[in-house]
Amino acid sequence: MSTLLSVSIAMLAGLLMTRVIKPLKLPDVTAYLVAGLLVGPYFLGRAGIDGLGFPTAEAVGGLDLVSEVALGFIAFSIGNEFRLGDLRATGRQAAVVGVFQALTATVLVDLALAGVHLLAPEKLTMAQAITLGAIATATAPAATLMVVRQYKAKGPLTDLLLPIVALDDAVGLVVFAVSFGLARTMVSGTTDLVSILADPLIEIAASLVLGAVMGWLLTQLEKLFNSNTNRLNMTIAFVFLTASLSMIEFRVGPVTVGFSSLLVCMMLGTVFCNLCPLSGDLMGAADKWTSPLFALFFVISGAQLELSVFSDWAIVGVGVVYILARSLGKYAGAFASARATRCAPNICKYLGVTLLPQAGVALGMCATAAQLGEQGALIRNITLFAVLVYELVGPMMTRWALTRAGDIRPIPQEVQDRRRQKLQDVGAPVPVPREKRVRVKRDQPARRGMTVRHTGGTR
Repeated sequence: MSTLLSVSIAMLAGLLMTRVIKPLKLPDVTAYLVAGLLVGPYFLGRAGIDGLGFPTAEAVGGLDLVSEVALGFIAFSIGNEFRLGDLRATGRQAAVVGVFQALTATVLVDLALAGVHLLAPEKLTMAQAITLGAIATATAPAATLMVVRQYKAKGPLTDLLLPIVALDDAVGLVVFAVSFGLARTMVSGTTDLVSILADPLIEIAASLVLGAVMGWLLTQLEKLFNSNTNRLNMTIAFVFLTASLSMIEFRVGPVTVGFSSLLVCMMLGTVFCNLCPLSGDLMGAADKWTSPLFALFFVISGAQLELSVFSDWAIVGVGVVYILARSLGKYAGAFASARATRCAPNICKYLGVTLLPQAGVALGMCATAAQLGEQGALIRNITLFAVLVYELVGPMMTRWALTRAGDIRPIPQEVQDRRRQKLQDVGAPVPVPREKRVRVKRDQPARRGMTVRHTGGTR
């Protein structure tokens, strides 16, 4: 009962927070994250009332299943962006930019943190520096997708952005496996080429194969139904099934065979959208069904953000260097590669800004980095600090960049009039357009009894 009560309070807090910050014109993602902080262990949870918010980090961790399912649907939706017809126009650009900006971020973070290591070797080891450099590749697909959906962004930048965000996962897996293998060698003194080279390549290949098989199977099973409702139910069930299968891990001799849930579900969506002629309608219906799930996912993500990292100035200092170096790497890498592939000027200018959000994939990487023992704890705290900053600022920057690039357009006047008429029909308060508001100071008496003198002319 207490878990269900906490979930309901979390969802209500997220939805109400969107109304609170509406005058600030911030994305809903930011509202959900702030609401998560408020119902989390550092604010409402401190009251210690069972069911009222999340009193401990373990209480938030108990809802990991919600996060896994939400990430599965997010990846499934992004897979819809890999339609072969669209990739013929943007596929080469997305591949070049996706790889180059990720590697540029890694190189700059490695160099910056290597400088910190030389200046203060007792605060940061070289193994920690190169591991954080690999984590810098990851971009959060969830926040980016939510901003695109909320503002119905559409245009050249959006068409290129979503495939690039998807590619980040594959590039990040390879870079992290190699860098973390080197870091583990530095700490233990033993070299394991299987874990450095073989495991990440097998994970990527196995994820793509599993996702493709599930996508083909889903397309065949959809043919058994004539009702779109049943087809939608089948689609949702398959995303659940695919996400659960991607959690399986086993060993074949010295090789570990695992799967990336994001890659598997992306491949599921990619194969499904290219094979099933009804995929567009079904994915549109699934998007509406998953809206509250995504809201809850971001509130939970906000509750998982740890404010305790601010208590250690060493973490804050290294975290600031990490954030600045990664942001510069993402922007410079995206700008240079977009320009080299002859993208439009607006894409070159604003694409890098949309790649700043970082969350789930990075947290998964730092969980693996815990194998480094005490050194892994520092990596986790620095990553948590960066995620806290990026998750609160990143969605706002993404919205700004998409607006400046012209992919987010103002609501047409006829749509505003239609909405205003619906509010009038139900008796709800109608917002007054800015240009029609009357300024009392100029045109009306400010206080009762004040008279207005006319000095001539027409008012």
